Amino acid sequence: MISVSVRDTAGKEVGTYEFDPRELAAGINKQLLHDVVVMYEANRRVGTVRTKSRGMVAGSTKKLYRQKGTGRARAGNRRTPVRRGGGHAFAKQPKDWSYRMPKKAMRLATRMALLSKFLDEEAIVIDTLAIDQPKTRTVATMLKALGVGGQSCLLTIADYDQNIWRSSRNIADLRVSPAKDLNAYDVLRQRRLVVTKDALDALRAGRPAASAAPGEPAPGEPES
Repeated sequence: MISVSVRDTAGKEVGTYEFDPRELAAGINKQLLHDVVVMYEANRRVGTVRTKSRGMVAGSTKKLYRQKGTGRARAGNRRTPVRRGGGHAFAKQPKDWSYRMPKKAMRLATRMALLSKFLDEEAIVIDTLAIDQPKTRTVATMLKALGVGGQSCLLTIADYDQNIWRSSRNIADLRVSPAKDLNAYDVLRQRRLVVTKDALDALRAGRPAASAAPGEPAPGEPES
């Protein structure tokens, strides 16, 4: 059994939270976590690079001068890659680096990543989190009280809350995610995990979808 102290937003212990680690995953497969992280990193790549080949640059295709008798080296047309202003010999073209792993593997990797945070004692469970109006100071004060101020942190809540999102978007290295939109990349990328009891209950019940790719807003979440 894993037993974690439950804290309030002021950092005081208000109870304990116990659960069977097998409710998240039977174990941790480092190779699977590595493969999923590589996939998410590949999906973040923007393959829009392009350079001009010799057929794309401006210039005549006529031979610059005759082959022999001039006393100079042999030359072709102005578009050749060996001349200034010529095209590239192996011009770069746009490329799509993205690919997808099986959904079951992605969901399992998400649960393994969550379990690793608890085993490494990098997870903090808070009783509840409710913000009446957007205010960055409220979230910043809570993170400082929990001892994670200044560290990269993933704040996991039960469902999307615009007030929490707007209060957190100006804090460096802080990402907010509903439980249903968690993915292994976000969990592993942030050093600390702060999760509400309701969100952890949802994760244990097996409801996280891990459908949103890193860098993409969650359903209903406004783009930054």
